[in-house]
Amino acid sequence: MPIAVQAASFAAFSLPSRLHRILDAQGISQPTPIQSQAIPVLLAGQDVIAQARTGSGKTLAFVLPLLHRIDADVRGVQALVLVPTRELAIQVGSVLAPLAGALHLRHTMLYGGRALGPEKRSLMSAQIVIGTPGRTLDHLRQGNLSLNRLSFFVLDEADEMLDRGFAPDVERILSHAPRKRQTALFSATLPNWVADIAARHVHNAVTIEVDADAPAPPEIDHVVYDIETAAKLGALRTLLDRRGAKPVIVFGRTKHGVKKLAQHLEALGYPAAALQGNLSQNARERVMAGFRSGAMPILLATNVAARGLDVPGVGQVINYELPESAEWFTHRVGRTGRMGNAGTAITLLTPEDSVKWRQIERALGRKLARQRWAHTIANPVDEGDVSDMSKRGGNRTTKSAPKQPMVNKGPKKK
Repeated sequence: MPIAVQAASFAAFSLPSRLHRILDAQGISQPTPIQSQAIPVLLAGQDVIAQARTGSGKTLAFVLPLLHRIDADVRGVQALVLVPTRELAIQVGSVLAPLAGALHLRHTMLYGGRALGPEKRSLMSAQIVIGTPGRTLDHLRQGNLSLNRLSFFVLDEADEMLDRGFAPDVERILSHAPRKRQTALFSATLPNWVADIAARHVHNAVTIEVDADAPAPPEIDHVVYDIETAAKLGALRTLLDRRGAKPVIVFGRTKHGVKKLAQHLEALGYPAAALQGNLSQNARERVMAGFRSGAMPILLATNVAARGLDVPGVGQVINYELPESAEWFTHRVGRTGRMGNAGTAITLLTPEDSVKWRQIERALGRKLARQRWAHTIANPVDEGDVSDMSKRGGNRTTKSAPKQPMVNKGPKKK
């Protein structure tokens, strides 16, 4: 199998000078490990199956070679990037837009939750498409999108897409594309079953695994509190009161619970908003715009925000409720500590969480140090049903701060 060549700086890549100028203007000079290994291989025209954790710079690793491959004088869609969620489509688009604009290339995004008409019109001139599988397939079936000229295909977050059952849609989409094309599959994890499926879509691919053994980014400090159910809301308020200037993401398990918790915090005066699956696309975009701008620095979210959402500078992730698996735990905490920045992941464990937490630790291959939440029950607060997440064990909140956290500096191998 071919071996990936590494580069020490973006200057070493054979890219148009206009792209180098934009990278310089954005302060991007040294490639991350996945960029260093993947970009030269893709620029050479080879297929790639690449694994690197979230926050490692995967998007730029395929965007730069993609742009290099497009012929500005040729009409029609020449590159397609498939992503699992509309949020990730928007993120990839934000990375692509200034670079594509410098080369006078036209791109569009296809995702559900909005009218088909404007997307159909944009496809008439688009050379690059970023889309979710379902909406992309809709346009193919309606004749709005042709892949006859496709030369570059990217499947982003491949493990997530295939695990969520998108494989049949991906197969249907690729049946409309030429067999002779360059293909890149990028993924945060690369289990054997993903590699087996990916192998059907690539030719003589270079496999790149940057940090396959790392369960979580080393820049993340883990703080785990054992806490009584009745004290959780008060503990969350204390943590939010002490959050500092950086934005925070609070994860819950259900749409209803996250919505209720956000409403409760808003009523108490916290600049908080909820991101969950029942929101319309316009509402989602408003929430994310407020979070990115700092107008709403506290984001309450279900797992919809755990993958693919790249918001620079998130200072803390708070697991108000445990996720379903260790993999989701890794993706949740990966929203902070991105691109070499420091971050903190705080997890609140109630007695009911004991079994699931043991399963998560076993899958992570390590134990995280735990400490009791030091709290004083005072001033009753009506929590209503702010959470489907926990059994309601009382209506009191806390006033005192937690003890100094015992911090775990990054993951350790078992």
